[in-house]
Amino acid sequence: MMSTLDYDVVVVGAGFGGLATALELTRRGARVALCETLSYPGGCASTFQRDGYAFEAGATLFSGFEPHQLFGRWIREHRLDVTVDWLEPVVELRTPELRLPVSRNRARFIGSLCSLPGAPASAVRRLFDLQAQVAGALWPLFDDPDLLPPLNLRALLRHAGRLHRYAPLARWMGRPLGAVLEHLGLSGFAPLRTYLDALCQITVQCSAMEAEAPFALAAMDYYWRGTGHVRGGIGVLAKALAHAVEARGGTVLLANRVKAIEPRDGGWQVRTRRGELRARHVVANLLPSGLMKLAGLSAERVPRLRGLSERVAEGWGAAMLYRVVTAPRVGASEASHLELVQDPRVPFIEGNHVFMSISGEMDTGRAPEGLRTVTASTHVPLKTLHGGSPEEQARYIAGIQSRMREGLERLAPEWMTGVTHELPGSPRTFQRFTQREGGAVGGVPRRAGLSHYRQLGPLRVTEGLWLVGDSVFPGQSTLATAVGGVRTAASIANQR
Repeated sequence: MMSTLDYDVVVVGAGFGGLATALELTRRGARVALCETLSYPGGCASTFQRDGYAFEAGATLFSGFEPHQLFGRWIREHRLDVTVDWLEPVVELRTPELRLPVSRNRARFIGSLCSLPGAPASAVRRLFDLQAQVAGALWPLFDDPDLLPPLNLRALLRHAGRLHRYAPLARWMGRPLGAVLEHLGLSGFAPLRTYLDALCQITVQCSAMEAEAPFALAAMDYYWRGTGHVRGGIGVLAKALAHAVEARGGTVLLANRVKAIEPRDGGWQVRTRRGELRARHVVANLLPSGLMKLAGLSAERVPRLRGLSERVAEGWGAAMLYRVVTAPRVGASEASHLELVQDPRVPFIEGNHVFMSISGEMDTGRAPEGLRTVTASTHVPLKTLHGGSPEEQARYIAGIQSRMREGLERLAPEWMTGVTHELPGSPRTFQRFTQREGGAVGGVPRRAGLSHYRQLGPLRVTEGLWLVGDSVFPGQSTLATAVGGVRTAASIANQR
């Protein structure tokens, strides 16, 4: 046994999985230290400063802000100084042939799809009827994390009363969303396919034809599940949560890189830039490969982490353009989000598909009056990127960024007339701004297959060592990683 414990738990990484774990553990009375390499929290969902401007590092649009949802509850319960703007539309999809605003009103959006020329309206409505059943079964698990593992008797009884809601999922488990579209005769309706491919690429990290159907059908509700814009940038929420951890007695150590995690006397020793910390448990908000390196774990010893690392490597990095632009004179006061697709017939990657987020007038501190900051991103296959020499990688990313600029000029010209500043970003840049190993984004792509259901709960690597983040259940999105942190904290609390 360790003679003296500094903490019950040390959390490594202040992304939203780490922030949630630390906050929930302090709520349960644990002594917690949260270590972060960067001088600001948030990880992949953070706001960084460069040249006097504030940019969203990666993720820019977030769900879970309704009063009954996790972030909404935290804002209320911890009295966080966070303002959420409810945008209308939430997002606008643009292609050379299509402008499709995604309204916050679900029925209005479905109606706009059905009114498009040549739309098979009855089939579209059948799709969204099925989708509503699946989303209605799965989203409440995020709204009430006690329904997720680890399950107690009360949770099991509640699930037993909900079995009828889960029935629509069974037919489509292990099958792609493309199979659902084919079943309903919707594969040829191009506007719907474009919308779903774009949505799936940013939520479940693959195309609609590949995506695991229950995950994709639930993700189709993303824009209608408390999704909004955090005024001032998502970093405002991340910093507020870090302060809430401290207010409950936790220790937050920013700019404190963890160098190694080592077993010691029945617990763990965490070597950091500022010294050594000792704890009974360590929770790593890292990629699997990053945890293996810090803890000195071989692939043979932890095959689950090795498998997760391999699946992450089959996913994505991001090429970015961080810009400062002059705001148009008319109709551009609110923050806005545009999804741009240059050619819907080819994969939605490598600059063909760009997600563009623009700050608003009320985002004080982001840019001087009359200017806006823009984060534009596109997916880059990690295998393609890492398969070349440094020179080849640089040329590859430069070509992608050139295609991104073409798409911005072509599909969002109102925001391109006054570009005053640009900071191009590669996966290597993204790694520097977020400390995300290899610049990987989005965790494990949710391509069709039953493997996604094998680990439904917190991931304990070995006694007292845990992994949280978007590569483990429940997966992608800032809300999902936070929910995963809450459930990991519950597992640890049950062992204390």
